[in-house]
Amino acid sequence: MKTVLVVAAALVDDDGRVLIAQRPEGKQLAGLWEFPGGKVEAGETPEAALIRELQEELGITVKQACLAPFVFASHTYETFHLLMPLYLIRRWEGQPTAIEHQAIKWVKPKDMRTYPMPPADDPLVAYLIDFI
Repeated sequence: MKTVLVVAAALVDDDGRVLIAQRPEGKQLAGLWEFPGGKVEAGETPEAALIRELQEELGITVKQACLAPFVFASHTYETFHLLMPLYLIRRWEGQPTAIEHQAIKWVKPKDMRTYPMPPADDPLVAYLIDFI
């Protein structure tokens, strides 16, 4: 089974809320809420991939020094195994905008369980509840 490396971000605002993004129609797991991020391309570091993905998906600029490795998910889907490091980010430039998602929302970690998430993202919520 192929392992796919995907990076994700927990953007945390000054009120302790985390940004989640709704997967768009037409994509696998459409309508579910996830941490923004995406696949690491060949020859790319996870950090470079996350910086690129956040620019593409949310229109924000993040410096590598602002990426704090936090926790990771390891989940087997039907056709591949996903490995997903989650980075905490508290500083960025620009206003996050739903460029590639149906919607984005700022949510307190304790309230995140009310939003349906992909199986790989869901277990990470407990770590955010404990940490933030």
